[in-house]
Amino acid sequence: MAKEMIAMLLAGGQGSRLYALTQKLAKPAVPFGGKYRIIDFPLSNCVNSGIDTVGILTQYQPLVLNEYIGNGQPWDLDRLYGGVHVLPPYQKASGSDWYKGTANAIYQNISFIDRYDPKYVIILSGDQICKQDYSDFLKFHKEKNAEFSVAVMEVPWDEASRFGLMVTDENDKITEFQEKPENPKSNLASMGIYIFNWDILKKYLEEDEKDPDSENDFGNNIIPNLLRDERNMYAYHFSGYWKDVGTISSLWEANMEVLDPEHSGINLFDSGWKIYSRNSGMTAHKISAGAVVENSMITDGCRIKGEVKHSVLFAGVKVEKGAVVEDAVIMGGTVIKAGAVVRHCIIAENVTIGENAVVGAMPSGDENKVATIAAGVVVGDSAKIGPDAMVDKNVEGGEEIC
Repeated sequence: MAKEMIAMLLAGGQGSRLYALTQKLAKPAVPFGGKYRIIDFPLSNCVNSGIDTVGILTQYQPLVLNEYIGNGQPWDLDRLYGGVHVLPPYQKASGSDWYKGTANAIYQNISFIDRYDPKYVIILSGDQICKQDYSDFLKFHKEKNAEFSVAVMEVPWDEASRFGLMVTDENDKITEFQEKPENPKSNLASMGIYIFNWDILKKYLEEDEKDPDSENDFGNNIIPNLLRDERNMYAYHFSGYWKDVGTISSLWEANMEVLDPEHSGINLFDSGWKIYSRNSGMTAHKISAGAVVENSMITDGCRIKGEVKHSVLFAGVKVEKGAVVEDAVIMGGTVIKAGAVVRHCIIAENVTIGENAVVGAMPSGDENKVATIAAGVVVGDSAKIGPDAMVDKNVEGGEEIC
């Protein structure tokens, strides 16, 4: 039985701008918002939008991501026909290739898409925080009789040159595409979320693969080729919450916005549009007598004896008596020992911060430096980690890192 629309989720990027956080972890598997990982958002959007078939294209450091996705049960994607499928590069009779670009990744999985004979394919990014109803997007695509549609958001004009931009007419038809231009003609930034008619997408993927000079990329090749051929291309205006969390500062900022749903636009407490995730299986959190907790997200299994303010604590974090955590993102299994002070930073999973150690500092002026500690690192007693430090190795007791 043919599916009306299936999703292909690009989750193979290295995420190099997240530095220490993605040395051993694919960016879509990076923890977010206390109990989630980044990939929970597009998967939950699919389920909430009625899409029950998702191909996840992995490549870089896929182990944790593959394990996390499993059979798709947390997102109701454990289906006999459809469901979630992890699609890494694989050996073929003619040889094997890594995914060479976003378009090539889809091209290498044409046979997977053909199994479901869809009329439409939605291409999603695995490294964004976004709550979006894809059924509204599909309705727009149909009403416009489009062959290709892209979700766009208005960005400030002074930031427009950082994005791929869609120039449109009064009916939202795309007339030009600019990739990070010096002189932007539009402030409609592509979100990297596309709907194609499958027959059109397949045709252009096959043509692109035959071009030896192609970068095999949607933005650099497929979209310009569609424009060249004057295809029916439209821009869908999205007005909800969307954030590319590809940098340390943007990831920290997005986690802080979780704590202010009334003003930030991201509400993880919305029962009408749930974000699903894999259950940690831990006990409830416990806040001891004498502990101080203010405006923070405290997740399963946390044990709080110290002071936690305006912070996001993931499953199993321990804050010992006398420790101070403020404006921080503390990922699962980390221990903040007695007397340690942790401020304005991101600390990855299973880190130990020793007694009386200092990590990060509250910013002054316009500075927005975020200290970052990689997974599994041990920071020794009385060590000092500066506000702009990126630490991926153990730190000796008393050592100072700027």
